[in-house]
Amino acid sequence: MAEVHALDDYYLAISLLITVAYQLFFFAIAFSLKFDKLTDFAGGTNFVILAIITLAFSGHHDARQIVVSVFIMLWGARLSGFLLFRIIKTGKDDRFDDKRDKFFPFLGFWVFQMIWVWTVSLPVTVLNSPNVTRYPQPAFGTGRDIAGVIFFALGFFLESVSDVQKYIFRSKPENKGKVCDIGLFTWSRHPNYFGEIIIQFAIYMIAVSPAAYGYVTGAAYQALSATVLGAIFLTALLMFVSGLTLQERPGAKKRYESGSHWESFSKYTKRTSILIPFPPQLYVHMPTILKRTIFLELPIYVFDPAKHADQSKVREREVEEGQHGTDEDGHEQERIISS
Repeated sequence: MAEVHALDDYYLAISLLITVAYQLFFFAIAFSLKFDKLTDFAGGTNFVILAIITLAFSGHHDARQIVVSVFIMLWGARLSGFLLFRIIKTGKDDRFDDKRDKFFPFLGFWVFQMIWVWTVSLPVTVLNSPNVTRYPQPAFGTGRDIAGVIFFALGFFLESVSDVQKYIFRSKPENKGKVCDIGLFTWSRHPNYFGEIIIQFAIYMIAVSPAAYGYVTGAAYQALSATVLGAIFLTALLMFVSGLTLQERPGAKKRYESGSHWESFSKYTKRTSILIPFPPQLYVHMPTILKRTIFLELPIYVFDPAKHADQSKVREREVEEGQHGTDEDGHEQERIISS
């Protein structure tokens, strides 16, 4: 197939237009029908669409292009498939309870999803573009390529296995409200996020090889190198916007105020790394300074009952419980009151 020149020779404009059109199509369905089940599906499959189109347009299908395109398609397809399966089982997405009936707030989520898809796809988009493929390419199998394949496999394993482990754990009625501390979650509180981050840096590591080894020069070198923005954006998103910040302190606050397995959760957070998998037997004894720096347990994630809890809710719960409390398994136990 002949090389296709579409709007610009980095495929930035055409990939953006495809993403906007694709997301607006699903937004129209979701808003009109108040239908949550296609939201994450639209995000994940958008990566697949962009990879297929840019690879087909490039006209140069060397091994590196095929590998990174297949990698992002595998990731996007698995993610969208799993999230679609999960939302079908649960019925609705709680994230949209305050947005579903409001046009602009709901649209705002979809606009952000457009930015996410387009930005994270940059390494694949630019590698497949005419301004990069016109240069000679190093044979696939460089040190960066091999490292990238290994890291992708590791990240894919962490994300896919941990998603399944947590789903199975939460689907059992006897685990309702309990802390998921099984499997990969014994070493990390968010192994799926860590896997997702590794995947994107692995794809970038492979995609940037032509620039790193001096085959691609000039503006194309700068463009290919700058696509690290995709992995950085996803990392920042998970760490500071929609991932850890929405789950760590808010989740601890909810457990503390409701008394839902708070003691076991507190012990779990003390012995388990927030993101980077690490043996709990070692992490529990780790100095706080190392947890904050090397293991990224930043102060914004830490819950302090004295500072962050609504004590009135705690008191109300204690009054309702009266002379009886509940243990970690939800069974009633006599509260010991000493004078």
